[in-house]
Amino acid sequence: MTLQDKMNKSYKPALNSLKTEIASELGLTNYDSIDKGNLTARQNGYVGGYMTKTLVDMAEKSLSGNMSGSMTNSMSGNMTSK
Repeated sequence: MTLQDKMNKSYKPALNSLKTEIASELGLTNYDSIDKGNLTARQNGYVGGYMTKTLVDMAEKSLSGNMSGSMTNSMSGNMTSK
């Protein structure tokens, strides 16, 4: 089993939960149990688009928090070592 396969299995439930939550916010009830082929491309696209936007926002917040903390630590380390 490849690393990618392991990652897909571990994140799949969280992504499905996010997809269902976003679909509900967009007014698509029971999204996990309906036939996606009966939805319009626009409806399915909105769900995927908002999922991507949400995941990018989460990653940006995570990186900005980690980057500011690591930059502060490295700067203070440089100041004390001189």
